[in-house]
Amino acid sequence: MYFAALLARTEDGWEASDTELDDVETLSDLTDLAREASDEDTVLVLIEQEDAWFGVVRVDGEEDPRIYVSDAAAASRSSYGEILLTDELLGREPGDDDADLDSLDLDGTEDGEPESSDDEEEDENEAGDAVSHSPVGDRDILADLGVSEKELLALDEGDALSTIADALGAAEVLETVR
Repeated sequence: MYFAALLARTEDGWEASDTELDDVETLSDLTDLAREASDEDTVLVLIEQEDAWFGVVRVDGEEDPRIYVSDAAAASRSSYGEILLTDELLGREPGDDDADLDSLDLDGTEDGEPESSDDEEEDENEAGDAVSHSPVGDRDILADLGVSEKELLALDEGDALSTIADALGAAEVLETVR
């Protein structure tokens, strides 16, 4: 199960709204969705797949989005994670057809698919490219908002978004859309 919410910083504090990602197919679509919430202030898109991974996309006005994903391999098996895992984020050359995440079976719920072990260090997509279970992206994405790199890396996937919202002073508004 997925949860996605937008947290927009305003003059009066943080405002939260739950968001449907059904019509979002690219990072550009997700960035546009965030900018609709607030075109000048900071907007955070928070996405989690229960106890598997979480992601944060930060959009500050017209700047390029900043992205952090807690577990690249787990996110690579997710349709929403695929949106966040750009070639740049994964350290691949753009347009590398052999590293195309579109070739992955993304929802991970098919019958007969073996359960992955927590001890696995890497997953491989169908092209054989290893995707690490490590965090990827901008580890300082929330540093100026009160969540240091060390704190971000130490978050547990199960309650990461609540912990982030609490550090931002937005726990109550996030809980209203949960």
